[in-house]
Amino acid sequence: MALEQKLQLRLAQKLVMTPSLQQAIKLLQMTRMEVQTTITNELVENPVLEEGDFEESATAEEEEETESPEAEAEKDPMEDIDFEAYFSEYLEGGSSVASGSRIEHLEAPPLEATLSREPDLYDHLLWQLHMAEIPTRLREIAELIVGNLDPEGFLVATAEEIRAMGDGVPGEPEYSLEEVDQALELVRGLDPPGIGYHTLGDCLIRQLDALGEPDDSLVRQVVEEHWDLFLKRQFPALARKLGIDLADLEPVVENIKTLETRPGRRFNSDLTQYVEPDVYVVKVSGEYVIQINDDGLPKLRINRAYRKMLKAVKTDSAQTDAKNYLREKLRGALWLIKSLDQRQRTIYKVADSIVRQQRDFLDNGIERLRPMVLRDVADDIGMHESTVSRVVSNKYMHTPRGVFPMKFFFHSGIERDYGGDISSLTVKRKIKQLIEGENEKRPLSDSELTRILKREGINIARRTVAKYRDELSIPSSTHRKQVF
Repeated sequence: MALEQKLQLRLAQKLVMTPSLQQAIKLLQMTRMEVQTTITNELVENPVLEEGDFEESATAEEEEETESPEAEAEKDPMEDIDFEAYFSEYLEGGSSVASGSRIEHLEAPPLEATLSREPDLYDHLLWQLHMAEIPTRLREIAELIVGNLDPEGFLVATAEEIRAMGDGVPGEPEYSLEEVDQALELVRGLDPPGIGYHTLGDCLIRQLDALGEPDDSLVRQVVEEHWDLFLKRQFPALARKLGIDLADLEPVVENIKTLETRPGRRFNSDLTQYVEPDVYVVKVSGEYVIQINDDGLPKLRINRAYRKMLKAVKTDSAQTDAKNYLREKLRGALWLIKSLDQRQRTIYKVADSIVRQQRDFLDNGIERLRPMVLRDVADDIGMHESTVSRVVSNKYMHTPRGVFPMKFFFHSGIERDYGGDISSLTVKRKIKQLIEGENEKRPLSDSELTRILKREGINIARRTVAKYRDELSIPSSTHRKQVF
């Protein structure tokens, strides 16, 4: 078969993601803080953009149109600058650093105001190590141990692994297991009690030692010898093992509950994250009004001076580069302004559709929340589902019912015998209410919860009930049962 070359023409359509379109898509899924950062960076990098009021901008454009072209050509813009006033501090020694009257002494903020974060577990332990009078080599091993603790205070490295970390240190002998054990005991003696262990049992025993619990106490026997029975809540069998009545076991269980299962927990420095809504929904005269939150977002406009400069630049080769540069920056500025405006309009459309479709929820509460998917909103406003998904991502809506992520309104539904489908969130709320009202000595099992929901016309499987219960962080009926 002979090989030959041919030229063929083919007509095809394809979507090209231009930089401008990519910018619009990125802006759509950004949070308000990310948009603020993007605008700030663009104001710094693009000289054509400036921050200002739209009314001032419109007035300036009207004045610009009424100006005479001849007068503008004859007028030298440099004449408008008052050089004497502008450079007065740099002329005739006015800016001399030696002039004490021009040095402003600002009071420094107090030291406690400079703290950027709360001390965590590692800071707390290292502070204790540095305050203690211990040999330098032992402190180094102890610092390695502290560095291998997880945020809850448990040790994630073995003694052999810690010893191996000292191999190859120039001019220093290798760590020995005896030194590692000595450093481990040092770390385990620090505050909080119970840190530096691999297992929960050893952690609790150390806490009992710190509390001065006697060696023959029932609490210590449970932790050291019958921990599996305690975890499985097999209290009758545990009482028989200890040779006591079930009623006498109650104070033992309560004492064990006071021990800390995660000793490093109180040093977790997770700060509360405050949410600023992107959309406000306010009820006015029986109707819900949508307001887009644009506080903190600067209003952008095109700088008049650069617009005049672009008109004045000649087309000769010496000024071609300058004109192309200005055109590129002007095009980027216009696209940014247009993309920001389109972002606000799209968010409004999606919010308006959500409010109209979830009116029953806004009026009556979570029990009336209807199932809704992205396609419902996309079909309503004539946009693609991916666009709606980007709009609701990382955005919040303030409603008379509270502040919710915009994704909160999108969830699956469960079939019901009457009244239409019911929201999965409503079913979760019903499960939570049923568990809160149960008899603690005879808690409702997942099968019993399923039967109750089916009597209310909600067709749900037992495994779905178990899934929803886990998502609500509610333990099983075995662990909820109150024995005493």
